[in-house]
This record gives sequence, structure tokens and C-alpha cells, in this order.
Amino acid sequence: MLDTSCIRAAMALSLLLFASVAAAARPAPAASEPTDEQTAAQLRDEALAGENLAWDWVSELTTRFGPRPAGSDNEHRAAEWAAERLKALGFANVHIESFPITAWVRGVESAQIVAPVPQPLVVAALGESPPTPPTGLEGEVVIFPTLADLKAAPAGSLDGKIAFVAARMVRMQDGAGYGAAVEARVDGPAEAAKRGAIAFVLRSVGTDSNRIAHTGTTAYVDGRVPVPAFALAAPDADQIERLAALGGKVRIHLYSSASYVPDAHSQNVIADVPGRVHPEQVVLLGAHLDSWDQGTGAVDDGTGTAIVTAAAKLILDLPQRGPRRTVRVVLFGSEEVAQPVAPFGAFGGHAYADSHKAELAHHVLAAESDFGTDRVYSLELPAAVVKSEFATTAMRVLQPIGVLAAAEPARQSGTDVRPTNEAGVPPFALLQDGTHYFDVHHTADDTLDKVDREQLDQNVAAWAALVWLAADSDVDFRGQEAPH
Repeated sequence: MLDTSCIRAAMALSLLLFASVAAAARPAPAASEPTDEQTAAQLRDEALAGENLAWDWVSELTTRFGPRPAGSDNEHRAAEWAAERLKALGFANVHIESFPITAWVRGVESAQIVAPVPQPLVVAALGESPPTPPTGLEGEVVIFPTLADLKAAPAGSLDGKIAFVAARMVRMQDGAGYGAAVEARVDGPAEAAKRGAIAFVLRSVGTDSNRIAHTGTTAYVDGRVPVPAFALAAPDADQIERLAALGGKVRIHLYSSASYVPDAHSQNVIADVPGRVHPEQVVLLGAHLDSWDQGTGAVDDGTGTAIVTAAAKLILDLPQRGPRRTVRVVLFGSEEVAQPVAPFGAFGGHAYADSHKAELAHHVLAAESDFGTDRVYSLELPAAVVKSEFATTAMRVLQPIGVLAAAEPARQSGTDVRPTNEAGVPPFALLQDGTHYFDVHHTADDTLDKVDREQLDQNVAAWAALVWLAADSDVDFRGQEAPH
């Protein structure tokens, strides 16, 4: 007699074995890919943990090449080094784009009070200003509390004299005090010359009280800075004011051996993380590789180059997929000159916008990091997206690291990318705490020891997260029909 229970058991075992074999033959279901928000948070957290190259980049840059004035051998060598590093890191389309400039060389400078009592002064010649005669210049100092007061002086009232604008810069978290103070540095030499002055000096545009002078660029008249121009260290500016208040005339002697190098060049270094869907659409991240000549350009702007490069490298190394759009790093040259007029030629921002004019319609965003290394505290987005789901997502990712939404939309992002923004490419800005930035800005004190590694990592975290969200999206940041 056939045992049906045994037959049923055998059949069940066979079905179980068949199901097991069939299941093994089928491919396992693909693990769900992370959302853009999850990826942005991942990038953020990696950067915060120090898993980024920013510190090593800025350390090597400032140590190997020190100061990198526009057109100098150090600037050229730094650009070649950066290009080689970017290639080794795996970036695509790495190349250098050169453009002509006339380089300015500081030479030697000095200043002294000669009357009523001889005293030394600490000064820095302002960028691109001409040299004094070989024996220097000497004249009576005429003090103006503000640039407006200098502008109010009548023509001829400063014949043979030295104009001194004594205005103090106000310390502000967002750096707004700089805009109010720097006008005197930029326009002061020209205004002094109009009234017959033989030279111009001003209290350094800075927020420190150290006996260190802050240099910086000045405006040209007919292709040149019209008179020798100098910044005084803040304590020395105070000294001149106190002497004048005691009564009598203050006379100073100024000397500068500054010179110019015609037919020089600077350059932009470009590197891409290619987009996998829309490689022609570009999110541009900028910073400038040149620096002033007194420090090593760590804070201005070695850290900026480190931040944008490290952020892009984190995106490049994502294991799951690359961004839909191209992320482009541009390390600009000759930013500190920033005068697109003869005889100094272009600066990196204009050179890039001119060379890539045909592509700018497909650039979807552009921003730069050029405000030191202190923490990012606010995000400005283009007006078209400030109330969008993109903005909401970005803030969910950034608010945990102390970044809040700005009250106003972004209007521009900085000197380097301004020509690109002016050509219609929307800006964004990750605003950094500038409370202490102008203590070392454009001084010999701009060195690596001023960089806070923890805050540097927070900057990279904010940039990497936000740039990923923008580059892996189809968001129209212009608020109009996107080009195809």
C-alpha cells in the first residue's frame, strides 16, 4: 500500500528545493540609492569629520610658494602645482588659461616723521602705486577725517603737501565696515592728486590695532595711480593725529622703490567634475590663487582655494554616482589687482568670463570662497529659488551645522565671479563670519597659523552639501526657461 504522507512530504521537499534554486538564480534587488538630501548630509558629515583635503592643500600651497603676487614666479609655480594636483586627484579637463598683465613689484618702502620730532613709521605701499623719487618725498601732512572731507578740499589746497585720510574701519560680522572704509584707499590717491598733493597716506583699512600696515589696490587715472600712496599701521596713524592735536605742523618723509613688469602674465586654473546627464551645465566654484606679497596668502585666499577644491573632490569621490551637472573649480589669478584697464590688463574674473562667453548661458550657478576661513553662518540663494523646495532641502542639511537662511537673496558673490554674475549667471553665497578677517587681511600676518582647522572643515561641509544639491538637480536658478 502506497504511503501518501511520504509522497506529500517528498513533493513539499522538492518544491522547497526548486524555490531555493530559483531564488538563487534571480538577481538580488538593487539597494535603493540615497536621495540627494541623504547624499548631501553624507558629504557634510565627511567634511566635518576632517575627511577632506582642505588643510593639506592650504598648508602645502602656503609653505611651498609663500606669497603669490600676480604675475610673479611664485604665482606661476603655484598654478602649475595646482594643475598637477588636480589631475592627480582625478579631476577632468584640467588646464591653465593665461592672460596678460603688467605686474607690480613692491620693492623697498619706508616712512618717518621728520618734524616736530623724528620718529619711525610703519607703512605699506598701496598696490600698483608708483615709486617716489630716489631720495623720497617730504611734505607737511594735512589730515582729513574722511574721504568726503578730502573731496571737499578746493583745488590747489594741497600743493606740495601729503594728504592723510584718518578714517577708522568698523568691525562687523558681515564685513560691511570694509565697504565703507575701502573707498578711501581706492579713490584717495586720485582725489589727493586733483588737489595738488605729492603723496597720499591713509590709516590702514583693517580692524586690528597691531603695528602692521594693510596694503591693497587703488584706482587708476589715465592708466596709472597718480601719486605714491601708502597705508599706515593703525598705531602710527594715531601717533600722527595726536601730534597734530598738540599743535604745530607734522612733516613726514616717504620712500618707495616700487616698479612695474610689463608683458607679464597671470592665469586661471580650471578643473571639472563632469556631469553625467548635462555636462554642458556648469556650477562654478571659484577662489583666487594669487595673494599680496607680505604674508603667505593663507587666509586671503589660500583657504578659499582649499575649500572649493576639497568640496568638489568629495563630490568627485562619491561611490554611488556623479552629479547630473558639471561642477567646475576655477582658481583665479590676479584677483588682488582686479583692474581691467591699461596698463595692468585683465584680472582672472574678466579673463574667465571673456574666454567662456559662449558657455555662460549654460552656467547655472557661480560663487566663490574669498573671505577667510571662519565659519559659514548664512546662505544666500538666487531670488528665483529662495522660497522653493530646493531652499527648504538645503536648509534641512545646513542648519545642523549652524547655517541659517539669509533674509535677502544673493546679488553677487565676490570679485572673481562678478563678471560671470554680470553676464547673467545667478550667484549664491555662503556667508562667513568676518568679525576677525580684517585683522590680518592684506598684511604680513596673513599666515597659516591663523587658520582654524575645525572652522575650515565646516566651510567644506557647507560647500560640498549645497553644491551637490545644486549640481544633481534640474532646478532653474535663473527663474526662466533653461537653455537646452
